[in-house]
Amino acid sequence: MANNDAPLMLSISGLRGVVGDTITAEVAALYGAAFGSHLRSRIDRPRVVIARDSRPSGEAFLAAVAAGLASTGCDVIDLGVAMTPTVGVMVIHHRADGGMVCTASHNPIQWNGLKCLDGDGVAPPPAEAAEIVRRFRERDLLLAGPTAFGKITRDESGDPTHVERVVGLVDVQAIRAANLRVVVDSVNGAGCRPARMLLETLGVEFVHINGEPTGVFAHTPEPTQANLVDLCTAAAKGGFACGFAQDPDADRLAIVDESGRYIGEEYTLALAALRVLQREGAGMLATNLSTSRMIDGVAKKFPGSRVVRTAVGEANVVAALKPAHGLCGGEGNGGVIWPRVCWVRDSLSGMALVLELLATQKCSLSSLVKQLPRCAMVKRTLKLNAIGGMVALPPAFAKVRATFVGERLDETDGIRIDFAEGWVHLRASNTEPIIRLIAEGDDDRAANALADRVANAAGLP
Repeated sequence: MANNDAPLMLSISGLRGVVGDTITAEVAALYGAAFGSHLRSRIDRPRVVIARDSRPSGEAFLAAVAAGLASTGCDVIDLGVAMTPTVGVMVIHHRADGGMVCTASHNPIQWNGLKCLDGDGVAPPPAEAAEIVRRFRERDLLLAGPTAFGKITRDESGDPTHVERVVGLVDVQAIRAANLRVVVDSVNGAGCRPARMLLETLGVEFVHINGEPTGVFAHTPEPTQANLVDLCTAAAKGGFACGFAQDPDADRLAIVDESGRYIGEEYTLALAALRVLQREGAGMLATNLSTSRMIDGVAKKFPGSRVVRTAVGEANVVAALKPAHGLCGGEGNGGVIWPRVCWVRDSLSGMALVLELLATQKCSLSSLVKQLPRCAMVKRTLKLNAIGGMVALPPAFAKVRATFVGERLDETDGIRIDFAEGWVHLRASNTEPIIRLIAEGDDDRAANALADRVANAAGLP
């Protein structure tokens, strides 16, 4: 019987559901076949790179995905357990036509999902994502004949290839000379081995907690302050430059400073963007409507730089970055997109850029944070069924639009209201059956006041 509180989520971010309930091996095989059919409609013999995060359900689901792809005539390259950005790197490395990752990202262990990448190693644009979903729903499949099934091969080189790509772009000598020590929490996810490999290659001494990829997460896996008590405690013991926290598929990175203070995911992109602009000079940056304006403050330090805002979703950010040859982008959930590595949010890129920033600036992380524009954010969630489901959203947006008609409104994704003293973004999640309300102000009081104003206007509890 389906769990009404956790439906199968289908969006630009892929497919996500509860294991054994809304996502099963049959669903995984069908989604793999839908993606394979989408590729086959344009390419005679597509090659697809696949991988999974470490959660126990992933092994069976990935095998089902491989079978679904092969049944449509796709040749499959299986990386096993690997980070989502590693799949992006390996799509480029193998000159493949696409990639699929079996992951539910930051969701707890009872969830799993599937994410598609195109031939550039990036999430497909909205129109292509919608076509994949259509084929899945309608079972519109291009199945291969009995002698035309694809081959399934294994490739163990994903982690070293990804690490080598990142290391080749940073000042290894400066990082080694800085004698940095860090603490890393890989939450028993796919980032365990590559994080260790990266830090060892850069000559960074580290303490690794939850560093075995068992997939049995030691704590709730989303890298928020409430879930990173052990990391903060370890970093506070002294002698560490910072602490890093990955999520299960390691596309997100949260940071703790040298005192054990959680500075958060929003600072990850701002710090990474700062280092990229220091290295490369002024340029274009991209991020979504829900991300802190800190990145705008960073861009102002480099005259000629600009920040483009997009709808939430990695594919939307990349769609803005690519044609403009953007230097860096990402999202305020700790996701850094460094195009010179890959077109996917990448915790290894984030780590390397922050380490290089610390090494070259020769100051503490807390000092660097103080130099960034000060802000405070409030992030609230509300289950859709608490307000009557998706049908209740348009009336809520209409109330907000009418109430704040004199303010600057952006309806690219839900509705964002920019006030003189901050902004509020109200939207439905792409990956969970919830509404997200995010506000930013000069301090916690101001941010909460803005959030309350919009929630009250929308009629939300």
